[in-house]
Amino acid sequence: MRDTGDAVVVRGEEELFERTAHLFATAGEVACAANDLHTWAAARRRRSGTARHPATLRVRKIYRPGVLLDPATARHLREVAEAGADIRITAEEINETIILDRRLAILAGDLAAGVRGYSVVTVPEVVQGVCSLFEAAWRGATELAVYESRFAEIRLLAPRILDLLGSGCKDETAARRLGMGLRTYRRRVAELMAALGATSRFQAGIRARELGLV
Repeated sequence: MRDTGDAVVVRGEEELFERTAHLFATAGEVACAANDLHTWAAARRRRSGTARHPATLRVRKIYRPGVLLDPATARHLREVAEAGADIRITAEEINETIILDRRLAILAGDLAAGVRGYSVVTVPEVVQGVCSLFEAAWRGATELAVYESRFAEIRLLAPRILDLLGSGCKDETAARRLGMGLRTYRRRVAELMAALGATSRFQAGIRARELGLV
């Protein structure tokens, strides 16, 4: 742990939530942005996603589309939504953040030696800036049910597309094997890459392996 006055930097989720568990327990409003369900895994263990949120607690969560590629993960998100949380999906880059009662922000850092660092910030001006970024991302995101209905075909085709990308076959051949036109195939590949947060087909394969999709 490193204390910088108005910000505390901790290493690892367990240390983070040992220090903030009491704040989660008493929060009236929680806002969360994450690329996937792993960044805040300790929070999910401490606040069961299937436990119904109290009527007085407002929970909003934003995720990247990659969370919908795995049927089990998608099912978990639906259960969280049914428990009372508002969930939206965005294809845009997001800052992985948790905001409690608009008074405290937890910012996820990079992994170092397999351990992620987190900054716990209480500076009002900084927290307000983080809140503004979250609200902008929230306005531009799509409700879970709406996005998932659009995403169903991509999720269905993802394993086959990933296999074809991994085999190195040409787009024309891959499109033919999937029974679709070349332009349609390339559009599906682009949509899958966006869902995985990848900027290249090679990176898409890496991300797919990280998520256990291949």
